[in-house]
Amino acid sequence: MGIMSGNQKNQPLHYGEVFGIWSFLAANKGMIAGYQTMANHTGDRDLKKYIEDTIQAMKQESEDIEEVLKNNGIALPPSPPERAKAALEQIPPGARFNDPEISAALSRDVAQGLVACSQVIGQCIREDIAMMFGQMHMNKAQMGAKLLRMNKEKGWLIPPPLHNQNFED
Repeated sequence: MGIMSGNQKNQPLHYGEVFGIWSFLAANKGMIAGYQTMANHTGDRDLKKYIEDTIQAMKQESEDIEEVLKNNGIALPPSPPERAKAALEQIPPGARFNDPEISAALSRDVAQGLVACSQVIGQCIREDIAMMFGQMHMNKAQMGAKLLRMNKEKGWLIPPPLHNQNFED
C-alpha cells in the first residue's frame, strides 16, 4: 500500500490544507454576514433571491468545512452575528448600496471563490477534501453563470473595451 492510502478521513491534514480550509471558512462566514446586509439593500427581486440562495449555499459549505475541522481537532474561526432584516425604505437613499453595485460585488466574490477553491484543491493530498472543494468550485461556477446572465439581462454588466478588429487575408 502506498503512502497516505486507505480511508481518507483517517488521515491527517497537512498544514497547508488546514490553513486553506480554515481561511476559506473564515472568509465564507464574513461574506454571509455581508450578503445578509446586501439583501436588505436590494430592491430587485431576482437579485434578492440570488443573494438568499447564495447565503444558503455558503451556510452549507460552512457546515461541511466545520465538520472537517472539528473532526481534526482544529478550532473554528469566529462567526460574525447574523444580520437583522431591514426594510429597504428604512435605509436612506444616500446610504444604500444600489443593485448594480451589489451585483458587481457578488461577481467579484464568485471569481475570488473559484480561485480559493482551486487553490485548496491544488494543495490537497487528501482526496476527500479535494473532492469537497471541487464540488464547491462547480457550484460557484454555476452560480457565477446565473449571475452573469442576470447582469446581462438587467443591463448591469459593464464590459471592458471590446476588441472588434477584423483580420483580412
